[in-house]
Amino acid sequence: MALIRLDEAQLAYGDLALLDHASFAIEEGDKIAVIGRNGAGKSSLMRVLSGTEKLDGGVLNVDSSVSVNYLAQELPPADETTVFDYLTDGLAALGGLLKRFEHLIHSELDDADLKELERVQSAIDHENGWDFQSRIHTALEELGLDAETTMGSLSGGWRKRLSIVQALISDPDVLLLDEPTNHLDIPAISWLQQLLQRTRSAIVLISHDRRFLNEIASRILWLDRGRIINFPGDYEAFLTGREEFLANEERQNALFDKRLAEEEKWIRQGIKARRTRNEGRVRALKSMRNERKARVDVKGNVSMQIDDTQKSGKLIAELEGVSYAYKDTPILRDVNLLIQRGDRIGVIGRNGAGKSTLIKLILGELEPDKGTIRLGTKQQVAYFDQSRAQLDDNQTVADSLSEGRESIEINGQQKHVISYLGDFLFTPARVRSPISTLSGGEKNRLLLARLFSKQANILVLDEPTNDLDIETLELLEELIDGFKGTVIVISHDREFVDQIVTSTIFIGDNGRVYDYVGGFDDLIRQHGMLWSDKASFSKRDTDVDVEDVSSAAEKTETNDQPTSKPVKLSYKVQRELDQLPKQIEDAENAIAVLEQKMADPAFFQQPHDDVQKATGELTDLQSRLEGYYERWEEIETMQS
Repeated sequence: MALIRLDEAQLAYGDLALLDHASFAIEEGDKIAVIGRNGAGKSSLMRVLSGTEKLDGGVLNVDSSVSVNYLAQELPPADETTVFDYLTDGLAALGGLLKRFEHLIHSELDDADLKELERVQSAIDHENGWDFQSRIHTALEELGLDAETTMGSLSGGWRKRLSIVQALISDPDVLLLDEPTNHLDIPAISWLQQLLQRTRSAIVLISHDRRFLNEIASRILWLDRGRIINFPGDYEAFLTGREEFLANEERQNALFDKRLAEEEKWIRQGIKARRTRNEGRVRALKSMRNERKARVDVKGNVSMQIDDTQKSGKLIAELEGVSYAYKDTPILRDVNLLIQRGDRIGVIGRNGAGKSTLIKLILGELEPDKGTIRLGTKQQVAYFDQSRAQLDDNQTVADSLSEGRESIEINGQQKHVISYLGDFLFTPARVRSPISTLSGGEKNRLLLARLFSKQANILVLDEPTNDLDIETLELLEELIDGFKGTVIVISHDREFVDQIVTSTIFIGDNGRVYDYVGGFDDLIRQHGMLWSDKASFSKRDTDVDVEDVSSAAEKTETNDQPTSKPVKLSYKVQRELDQLPKQIEDAENAIAVLEQKMADPAFFQQPHDDVQKATGELTDLQSRLEGYYERWEEIETMQS
């Protein structure tokens, strides 16, 4: 049975058609993911389905008995509302009764209040509302929150969790979720996955988290150039289906264009042909012209490249016994880390664990309260900041990049600002717009444009995936894969982390830092889940989780004999392992050539600068070779 049906839907903003005679239906039990580029109209579609936005044309049919809950991207306000009252707000009139009941039973009651309490209890009985009261208290207990906690005292991540619980508490027939993983850390995303897998509600969701989509979606709706195209299966199946769809579309368009060209040639023929023209054929040609004019071609991808620079020194940062506290609250304790040139490190941990603080210590932006930090040389850092604090809302997009100049230098060549920003899908009109008018995705694309306009040998990315569409995410992964410097990334996007890192730093709730080989999946395979699998975020779970991680780390360091079963390497690490023999061979050959040159007495008769350059190159090759062998041993340890 169709719970919601959209027929021939039309919706446009100005000249941009978001829905162009689009149709689809939501059936009972559906788990649907809506995929599309930033600006394709995904959020607009959700607002249409929720009834908060009207169509320009077409029909939205929602069965009168169907309940629909819509969770928008925006966080609930950080005000003085208690968390209990906030959750009851999702229950309409019943919520008001439960709210009043809770207030009365926690107050001193006179005769009038007692009569009101009796009336409220009777009304709740009539609405079968006690089950919902129980659900709210159970949810708060699992979250470790007191019912009287105010929303204003909670972080964005906690308010996001509560908004998800509020959307689910009434057990709606259809649940619409717009970017539900935003503001959530990895354990919270796992908790959300479990909730959505258990619910009976039909789900329609938007997310850029590919791992999350694969876990939840059984059907993909691709919103492309105003069309809604249905693909059965998960996100991986969609990728294959989309490729086939676009290839077929390209073939069909080529055939159409060829036929149109033939008809145009016919209509332009001489007098003899004109006299024999078939009026039906002329009408068909006019129709073909209109069809070609109406065609919307596939949009281009973001084009990014990193402006390479000289190598940094071999050492990036060495932390020994480092501790850091904010006011009287310990954030990081006794951290020991060594980061070297070429490392690709993912930093993971709960929200508030100290990930950004650790990055600032590594970059020398903060001084430790205890311990020492040794920084390397020749470092040029490009830093992506999740808070977007680097952006001035009063500036235009162009001025934010070029500070009034018409061109910027990229890889030694001048490039016009409008052309460069066009590579990041900014139109000339958008380039001149103030930053305050940009969407979240556009602001992140601007930050990436600024990031890649700088020469850098160290990339630091603090939650770069927020608000980016999936195509841009995948391109960013390819770009980082080809970057020859050092990469440090903070991200809750598990797929992104697994694709780009070769080692992972986990920050536990006790402020301890643990360093592991491989990405997120490799970490889980070696040591199990880092956080409780329960849908619980209470403080009472924290010590258990951290002790589990600490114990796993100690076992790895002290046991000579392998205690775990062989694990399958991630694609990223397996590819790295496959490349190591060739890299070792190349390094050994290059070392042999240099050593043979240096064995010639005439070598040292060269200018001093040439000798220094060659000896420096030899030292670098020897260090690199040593690093290859160490990495090979690390990966073999992972497999043992």
